[in-house]
Amino acid sequence: MSTTNPPLRSGQWFGAEGRNGFIHRSWMRNQGFADDVFDGRPVIGIATTWSELTPCNAHLRDLAESVKRGVWESGGLPLEFPAMSLGEPLMRPTTMLYRNLLAMELEESVRANPLDGVVLLSGCDKTTPGLLMGAASVDLPTLMMTGGPMLNGKFRGQDIGSGTVVWRFTEEMRAGRMSAADCAEAEVGMSRSRGHCMTMGTASTMACVTEALGVQLPGAAAVPAVDSRRYALAHAAGRRIVAMVQQDQRLSTVLTRQAFENAIRVNAAIGGSTNAVVHLLAIAGRLGVPLSLEDFDTLTADVPMLVNLMPSGAYLMEDFAYAGGVPAVMAEIAPLLNMDHVTVSGRSVADNITGAQCWNREVIGTLAEPFQPAGSGTVVLRGSLAPSGAVLKVSAASAQLLTHTGPALVFDRIEDYVVAADDPDLDVTPDTVLVVRNAGPRGYPGFPEVGNVPMPRRLLAAGITDMVRISDARMSGTGYGTCILHVAPEAAVGGPLALVRTGDLIRVDVPSRSLELLVDDTELVQRRAAWRPPPPVADRGWVRLYSEHVLQADQGADLDFLVGGSGSAVPRHSH
Repeated sequence: MSTTNPPLRSGQWFGAEGRNGFIHRSWMRNQGFADDVFDGRPVIGIATTWSELTPCNAHLRDLAESVKRGVWESGGLPLEFPAMSLGEPLMRPTTMLYRNLLAMELEESVRANPLDGVVLLSGCDKTTPGLLMGAASVDLPTLMMTGGPMLNGKFRGQDIGSGTVVWRFTEEMRAGRMSAADCAEAEVGMSRSRGHCMTMGTASTMACVTEALGVQLPGAAAVPAVDSRRYALAHAAGRRIVAMVQQDQRLSTVLTRQAFENAIRVNAAIGGSTNAVVHLLAIAGRLGVPLSLEDFDTLTADVPMLVNLMPSGAYLMEDFAYAGGVPAVMAEIAPLLNMDHVTVSGRSVADNITGAQCWNREVIGTLAEPFQPAGSGTVVLRGSLAPSGAVLKVSAASAQLLTHTGPALVFDRIEDYVVAADDPDLDVTPDTVLVVRNAGPRGYPGFPEVGNVPMPRRLLAAGITDMVRISDARMSGTGYGTCILHVAPEAAVGGPLALVRTGDLIRVDVPSRSLELLVDDTELVQRRAAWRPPPPVADRGWVRLYSEHVLQADQGADLDFLVGGSGSAVPRHSH
């Protein structure tokens, strides 16, 4: 960080003389700004993914007001602006199709405008990584503020978790053990406040991961959206971003290799979503930080799961916040972290977590007595079926299926499987390995969360609740099951998954980190010779651009031409 105040980008707009300065200042005055706001003070952009189409982010404009108070108080000029909002509950075919578009939009908006620093307001799954990817490619002083989780869901005297109960209750209804009226009652009680999912799904995972990366203030990830302390943290974020500009603490000085190592280990300790893998790889790619799929396995081999939250455990984010949140987890695994890493607080990790305590050992365990042992997080499998890797969340899987060999039952489209799943005569047994393909980044398109496919009704009726499922898709962070995901290369680009046929034996050996298609090489050569790529998914617009340039899952599924960044140089004059 610089110890002297660097020249401000905004000065080339608001401090300009002549016609251009006149234009830039004059039109801004129609908002009622006083003369002295153009006196050379730092201009802070507040990027908000607020939208009523994104329920998790529908309160972010209120949060922005608290950020503004802190910016004004510290002598800055806050200017709020919108960024594309990506809402998991409503957007089709998948928000992941648009994560890179959000990143592109944010990058260009920040670079094109008179901003010296940025606060990113996010919440729902893809808004957090999308904003951070775009900001990383500009590399201004940047601070993230996530919107916080909902309060615990309630159903008949029990806590219920968003997403997780959706999968569980709808499966119970399909099996005839729960009525539609019961599900309707649960639906009303699940989402009862502002905020994002309160399970350790992707939204909560990315909130915790950004705190572990050091781009969010300590303690900010877990505080419920409706808690006044979140607005106090937003106020503090507004103050801090002005200091970051004055110190020239750019995003690249925070998002170092040390930061990513900390984030990966914290993700393992909290039982975070497999989606963190693809997002962290993409963010690192924007900064040129060396990070590989293998890091998510090797860096976590000695990290136990401490946090007892759904979908792997029993509690929810509200409980996690009251138990001490991310600082308590980081304090517990401090021997495994890079403690000298400097975060957006201006202090090191060691300083940030000094005095952090756990107030509920049922929610946050210890290294000596963890919730689940080391190796319970995300593992990376490789082999003839996944030469570039696949991932599995061990804590969400069934122990008896971690070593398994069975015959494949193959579906080319998720829609075909969903229909077949309700067929009481489907030729399926507990040993069957379900394979759903053409659901990867290019094949769907967009890499949807369909990897935790519903169980066949025939098995549910027999009391079987899990089986091995393999796909080139992702899985919701709120989901569970023995689901092998992100198989790369995907089927649509000719990966081995495209060559699997019903009846082929597939061997899964998680302890050995292997995923093998047990088919003779000669037979596979013949199948490959007969394989033809699927037709293009679109002939125009964003979907065409995306499908022609998206990278595979093991590379973060960014667009090939967006990897890296273009910096924050002030563009040429507009008039």
